[in-house]
Amino acid sequence: MKKHKGWIVLIFMMILALSVVGIYGYRRQIKESKEITLVYIPKIIDETNDFWTTLIAGANTAAEEYGAVLEVKAPESETDYEGQNAYLKEILEREEKPDALLISPVSYTQSTELLKEIKAQGIRLVMIDSNIDENIEDIQVSTDNLEAGKKLGEYAASLLEEGKKVAVVGHVEGSSTAIEREQGFREGLGDKADAFTEVVYCGSQYEKAYELAAELMEKYPDLGVIAGLNEYSARGAARAVRDAGAQDQISMVGIDSSQEEINLMEQGIFKGFVIQKPFKMGYLGVKYTIEMLKGEEVPRQVDAGSELVTPENMYTGENEKLLFPFK
Repeated sequence: MKKHKGWIVLIFMMILALSVVGIYGYRRQIKESKEITLVYIPKIIDETNDFWTTLIAGANTAAEEYGAVLEVKAPESETDYEGQNAYLKEILEREEKPDALLISPVSYTQSTELLKEIKAQGIRLVMIDSNIDENIEDIQVSTDNLEAGKKLGEYAASLLEEGKKVAVVGHVEGSSTAIEREQGFREGLGDKADAFTEVVYCGSQYEKAYELAAELMEKYPDLGVIAGLNEYSARGAARAVRDAGAQDQISMVGIDSSQEEINLMEQGIFKGFVIQKPFKMGYLGVKYTIEMLKGEEVPRQVDAGSELVTPENMYTGENEKLLFPFK
């Protein structure tokens, strides 16, 4: 009888062990098969802006390739931090939370507390393109904006004639990209830093950038270089230089590219621009987020890179791929 009891206990223990393994395996299977849900909040969705359309295309491509659900929503403009914050509050109130939030913060400071609440709810946080005043993100994928600004400043210095001045048309005052690019640009000017006059901000509006550039040309008759620090500011300012017929007196340089800017370079308006890699930025942002959620080791800081493009090198192999990412 005792022998039979021993067998019964042994069989019971084996059944219990198999049940535990089975439950664990089932739960793991459910976890692995669960659809990953992501929300991305860029600064704007604007079909006229090649940077944002390309970045969002990169994010969507990665989500499709890796089988995640990606929801993209954005405020009305690159200055609308309140609109971006409204989306953050909506996420905080959801019953079904996304696995991760990816965001390109409009403001360096105005969304920090809400993003802390997002993190406190267990939602992973990824910064794309821009950052905030506290290092609370799990991953950041962006251009090294100091380096991009420095490249532009060094090139601008090489174009600047003796006695000529430099002015900058920035995009959104107080944004991390504007702060870092201007700082890098000033550093890049080197011993020609005394030629710097002022920086004005267009609020990432083409028309405002045009108006500001026209005012700068009138205010500084000895202006030799205008630098635009994003696609909106560069394109708008370049149109003003073109319409004034001032391309022989003023060297137009900028950050970001578009088909219009390529055309303006071919016409001699743009003397150079530093291009980012927005498709890569969006793609890697989503790719690394998914890998992180699956427990894989991923880099915390990713520099997507930038390149200086001039009329002389714009159609070399690698630069042509960056200028025409969907060709």
